[in-house]
Amino acid sequence: MKKLSLLLLLVIGSGFVGGCGGTPAYTRDERFAQIKRNFEIDNDQIADDIDHMLLLRPSGTLSFWNIYHRE
Repeated sequence: MKKLSLLLLLVIGSGFVGGCGGTPAYTRDERFAQIKRNFEIDNDQIADDIDHMLLLRPSGTLSFWNIYHRE
C-alpha cells in the first residue's frame, strides 16, 4: 500500500513539474503580429510564383517585395 500511494503521489506530482507552466516567450499581441507578418510574406511569395507561371515578369528577376521593412 505504501508503494502504491508513493507511486500515485509521484505520478500526480510529475504533472506539475513539466515545462509547460512557465511564462511564454512572446505576448499574445506579439505572436499575432508575427503570424500576420508571416502570412503577408507568404502571400507576396505566392504572387511572385503566379507572376512567374503566367510569364508576367521577365525571367531572372528577384522578388521586389521588401520583407525587412514591414509594419
